[in-house]
Amino acid sequence: MLKINFCGYAYHNQNFHTSHKSRYASYLFRLQIDGVAKVKVHGKLHDIEKGHLLIVKPNENYELFVSEGQKSGDFHLYCEGEWIDHRFSQAPALSKIQVDDTLLDLWHHLTIEERRPFKERNSELTHYLLSALCVSLERLLDRKSTDKQRPYIVTRMMRYIEEYATKPGFQVMDVAEQCNLSVSRCVHLFKEHVGVTIIEYAQSIRLSTAINQMKYTTMTLENIAQNCGFGSYSYFHRVFKRKHQISPREFREKM
Repeated sequence: MLKINFCGYAYHNQNFHTSHKSRYASYLFRLQIDGVAKVKVHGKLHDIEKGHLLIVKPNENYELFVSEGQKSGDFHLYCEGEWIDHRFSQAPALSKIQVDDTLLDLWHHLTIEERRPFKERNSELTHYLLSALCVSLERLLDRKSTDKQRPYIVTRMMRYIEEYATKPGFQVMDVAEQCNLSVSRCVHLFKEHVGVTIIEYAQSIRLSTAINQMKYTTMTLENIAQNCGFGSYSYFHRVFKRKHQISPREFREKM
């Protein structure tokens, strides 16, 4: 059983200090999304900025400090349940994660739902929003652990490719510009730390997306090729057959 005690957004633009102890079986999740602040966790003071995720476990303490002249914005969530404890009991108290629009949208929608009068709330929707948010946070923490041996700039490249590989006109130059690198430096770093080229990584994302669309939609293969960033069916056919040894049409017929 999942339970939310509160969920919201806070913004401070003047001197501010608060002290908090997580009670009972509750966890406090606090994500810095704007400005800077300081937090004291386990007796140690930390400077935090956008992307810092604080997880205060049951019976733990933390303090938040915002100095005069600073600005600080955060999403926060106070919740409990065995499902949450199973996933986050061993999580670090403070982590730096990659903040994306999907995560912020989930937190925003959950906040809005919790603001409704109690009789107007949809408990099923709240449950799924909370579950999706927690799984997203867990995934980002796992990804951070996986990525710790990889330069942050390479992780940025991977996240950019994952978001834009299926868009029309995607090019290696776009990745380089996003990371303020020359194309040659970008290509070299990516291959060195990921083990495949940028185009190979993009193609794997396109192929995975195409297979899902072949399985779960009735779109034509020509439309799927366009929708997944291949540009033409002939190119999609060539890439797919090289990877899977059969054509997209044959693959679909066997499903």
